Amino acid sequence: MGPMADLLSFVSAQLIVSVTVYAVIVHVLLGGAGYATYAERKISAYIQDRVGPNRTGFNLGLPFLGFLKGMVGLGQPLADGIKFMLKEDYTPGKVDKVLFTLAPGIVVIPALIGFAVIPWGGVWVCPSFTIPILNLHVDGGPVEIAALPVNVGVIYMIAIASLGVYGITLGGWASNNKFSFLGGLRATAQMLAYELPLGISLLCVLVMVGSLLPMDIIRYQEVNGWLFMSQPIAAMIFFIAMLAEANRTPFDNAEAESELVGGYHTEYNSMRFALFFLAEYSHVVVSSAFFILLFVGGFNLPLAWLFGDNHWLATSNATLLGVLAKIAIYFGKVSAMVFLIMLVRWTVPRLRYDQVMSTAWQGMIPLALVVLVVTSVAVFFGIPQGYMHPILMLGINLVLAVVLFVVLGTLPAYNPNRKIQLLGSRFNPLPGERVDHAPIDPMAREDRPVQGTVQPS
Repeated sequence: MGPMADLLSFVSAQLIVSVTVYAVIVHVLLGGAGYATYAERKISAYIQDRVGPNRTGFNLGLPFLGFLKGMVGLGQPLADGIKFMLKEDYTPGKVDKVLFTLAPGIVVIPALIGFAVIPWGGVWVCPSFTIPILNLHVDGGPVEIAALPVNVGVIYMIAIASLGVYGITLGGWASNNKFSFLGGLRATAQMLAYELPLGISLLCVLVMVGSLLPMDIIRYQEVNGWLFMSQPIAAMIFFIAMLAEANRTPFDNAEAESELVGGYHTEYNSMRFALFFLAEYSHVVVSSAFFILLFVGGFNLPLAWLFGDNHWLATSNATLLGVLAKIAIYFGKVSAMVFLIMLVRWTVPRLRYDQVMSTAWQGMIPLALVVLVVTSVAVFFGIPQGYMHPILMLGINLVLAVVLFVVLGTLPAYNPNRKIQLLGSRFNPLPGERVDHAPIDPMAREDRPVQGTVQPS
């Protein structure tokens, strides 16, 4: 051991693995965010019966790379990135230049550090090794395949996820634009409203598991089944709040192009504009990984115990092949979750802002509190472990859902957008009159004017 080795005595196998995992996942996240835009454009094109990006390959306009032309448009994210970097970075004259520049970075940084506690590959028994250049011996042992294996892992993710809205609010205010300012205000109010049901539904998981450690949550689901089955209402609340926290449709009121031009990034362009999109898609990936951890078993597969006591996806398997298999399963689940979020965007229309607020304060928060109380009572009286656990909790959730629908049916309904009676309209004709707005020409009344039998008069 030399003087350099003495200075680096704090280096451990866990530290090396954590730094490696962080460096790899950050680059995967950055590349994945770019190709998430490509996937969303292709999914929207399929839903809308279009083709989507299909021309841009990796030939870069060079003849000797002609064989890379096209490639189903896989080069589109690269072209978009080059376009953003080469565009003029224009700053409006009356903005707060410091905050206007800092806001995109404040948004994207939480997205790039929030995944740190995710145990992508479980635990690996690292062998002892020596770094020849530094003459440093590193003792092996069990290490967690996570960038930050801390005891308060779940709390860390919630704390980091709530920081992204500060950049949106600052960007909206610093832009000196009324549309941007309104978008920032909407994002702030939405974050305050949906942080509560998000945290309460998370508490339902923590009460059942009894631990804040991500690996303990995965081990619990390995024994007792995925919590999505035993806590479907909490999972649904968490998923909806997750969409709202990431400003995804139907909760994208902070952007709302049809109302606010571009919302909080109206005045942004070039790479500062691209950072907002990078943050949004990074939040989507990290939120999906968090949802998979809490409700879909992490890297576990259903009925995986049939392969034996120490199969590759078991939390007890600490081999390198087991780690790689767990990482592959985890990323597969995250990809499926991202696809579902994109499918929601191109299927469900945007809610009005008053509907967004009433959904949180009058619906999701009371329901989440009821689920938490019911879960706490069930845990207090002792939930049977094993295969009876999800069956009992699913039954409790079904009873709670029936009671919810019965109660909602008895509550007074309030419609702020009720129709105003307009005398003489087709819905409110004058007494003794009949209002008919149907066309006179019989051809116009034909459902199939081309194939129909009605001839024009």
